[in-house]
Amino acid sequence: MAGASLIPHLVVNGGSKAVEFYKAALGAVEAFRMPEENGPRLMHAELHVGDDKFYLCDDFPEYCGGKARSPAVLGGTAVTIHLSVANCDEAVSRMAAAGGTVVMPPWDSFWGDRYAKVLDPFGHEWSFSHPLAKAA
Repeated sequence: MAGASLIPHLVVNGGSKAVEFYKAALGAVEAFRMPEENGPRLMHAELHVGDDKFYLCDDFPEYCGGKARSPAVLGGTAVTIHLSVANCDEAVSRMAAAGGTVVMPPWDSFWGDRYAKVLDPFGHEWSFSHPLAKAA
């Protein structure tokens, strides 16, 4: 698929709070926000982390056949969103300080990365890694 881009689109409960969390936790920059016309929910938001972007919206079951889709309602998520970072430990500390829950502390993996996982307050799981220095 030439020219294709893969962009995660997160469904949350509390879209405005999620935007603020991701700004604090990931250093995300808000590029766009579209609130619903007469209410507090977000129809769409676009956030950038470095050169990458992701979308988010509040859960709108009324537009999805009556089915809620946020991890909070579903009881978890089957997807982990991964970020390659300069320093895994710092990224995990930042997300935890913003309100995330460390579910796998940073460790030196057998595949050669420093790796960790954090669950954000909206039910989405994030992993972070950086390559370990190769032995001489």
